[in-house]
Amino acid sequence: MSKGAAAIDGAIDEASQVAKHVQLREILRRHAKEKCEPGGPFPSERELTQRFGLARMTVRQAIDSLVSEEVLERIVGLGTFVSQQKLDLQVKLTSYSEEMQRRGMVPDARVLTFEQIGAAPFVARELQLDEGQPVIRFRRLLLADGDPMSVDENFIPAQRVPGILDDPPPSSLYNVLSERYGLVIEWGEDTIEATAAQPSIARLLNVDIGAPLLKIQRHAYASKTMVDFSVSYYRADRYKLWVPLQRPGVRSPRSYNVKRF
Repeated sequence: MSKGAAAIDGAIDEASQVAKHVQLREILRRHAKEKCEPGGPFPSERELTQRFGLARMTVRQAIDSLVSEEVLERIVGLGTFVSQQKLDLQVKLTSYSEEMQRRGMVPDARVLTFEQIGAAPFVARELQLDEGQPVIRFRRLLLADGDPMSVDENFIPAQRVPGILDDPPPSSLYNVLSERYGLVIEWGEDTIEATAAQPSIARLLNVDIGAPLLKIQRHAYASKTMVDFSVSYYRADRYKLWVPLQRPGVRSPRSYNVKRF
């Protein structure tokens, strides 16, 4: 029996009316949350069978339940691991720093690019500009507790933000747009899709090349004027998408906005 399995506290109560796989599930849940590091290895079904003296099928039921709850995760060819916390990727107008602090995490950002360039064909089309027209490119790596979480790249028509490069890169882009230029972001449109990490993005996010990512392209507007186009890549192993739904014509009891960076 491995040291990992032997270190699990708890025992199966043979006289209990609670099913054995449910008892085991709760023992393993407590161990995973209190004793294990996120992303760390978890004892195998064989080791747990030996540790608790249960049938392999009973152990598998308990593990399957914890995998479905995202407490544990299976990686083919490698084994079972403790899941890392997945953050709800909520589409709402709060700053990244505020959101991470609310979750008890320490936010940080590393500026990768803050410059004026000519709009490439793709950017020009998205911002409804002529190709080559000056735009501000602001690219950052966002972190939480020192771990890379996403790569964000914003493009803003340079004519709307004169002098922005005279100052250091802003900690909150939308605050600068609002307070200095009077461009209050009121609404936006997101396109969300799954993608695979290209080498440059994989290196920044510390994931394998080809790892799954969430890609979000955003058009952000002040009144009817588009002032920002952005492309963001989120680690799929650290985020899950959360989208509120309601029937047309029914007023929501909660307020949902556009996420702000």
